[in-house]
Amino acid sequence: MMKFKGVVVGVLALAVVVLFASAYVVDETEQVVVTQFGKVVGTPVTEPGLNFKVPFVQTATFFPKNLQEWDGDPGQVPTKDKTFIWVDTFARWKIVDPIKYFQTVNNMVTAMGRLDDIIDPAMRNFLTSFRLVESVRNSDRPMDTFDIMGEEGEEKHSQYRIKVGRSEITRRILEQAQPKLEQLGIELVDVKIKRINYVEKVRSAVYGRMIAERKQIAEKFRSEGRGEASNIRGDKEKELQLIRSEAYKTSQEIKGLADAEATEIYASGYGVDPEFYSFVRTLDVYKKALDKSTTLVLSTDSEFMKFFKGIKDK
Repeated sequence: MMKFKGVVVGVLALAVVVLFASAYVVDETEQVVVTQFGKVVGTPVTEPGLNFKVPFVQTATFFPKNLQEWDGDPGQVPTKDKTFIWVDTFARWKIVDPIKYFQTVNNMVTAMGRLDDIIDPAMRNFLTSFRLVESVRNSDRPMDTFDIMGEEGEEKHSQYRIKVGRSEITRRILEQAQPKLEQLGIELVDVKIKRINYVEKVRSAVYGRMIAERKQIAEKFRSEGRGEASNIRGDKEKELQLIRSEAYKTSQEIKGLADAEATEIYASGYGVDPEFYSFVRTLDVYKKALDKSTTLVLSTDSEFMKFFKGIKDK
């Protein structure tokens, strides 16, 4: 009886071991390739759940099913216009054929190495085939940096027109690299340029040119401001002169009317007694022409002192 219990316990233990050796669980982010003596058996398991294999004979190899990241090594690349730049790129990829992936690269380290060998040369090939501005910009929008008056400014602006653009370059990189990665069971989902910068030895020269261009634009704005200020001052002076002339004209008209009215009043008043008018006007002349220091030499028949001729000393 004890021997029978021992056999049952042994069988149960063996069954548990066999069960654990044959069962495997696949989650939502995984896919499995089952191999037997190094050869693939059946189709890949891509759906999550509990699955079984032949214990001790078959092996379940797990691969990720979700998106994976590739981060390229930054490096120096010359552009078509002979400008050396520092470029850093990244990509997103996933395993779409786990059998091909198992038979070619088999693991993540090897896969990353193959991605380096395929994506990095494609990136360098396209960046060296286009001018720097094509890798920096996507659209041909106006750039105020080169919005400088004159033919030279127009020539500079034409040099920075976009024919391809950054998005199109990255799309072409993806198209060139994808056929090579299909042979590895990999789909390249996206390729992007993380950063573009000048190499250290040309960065200071570029910054100096940018500063000079900005100073040129600032001076242009200052000269335009000075011209506009002169126009405003000229308009103000013109308006002020117009106001003054109109005021002077109005004042002279008022004075003329007042003088005419005063003359008319004087004429009507002095016309009653012409002799008295003559006497008053002569006294005004005396008042303006004579003072204590005045000396006059006149003939005896002069009309200037006619009102004093009849005065006798008392």
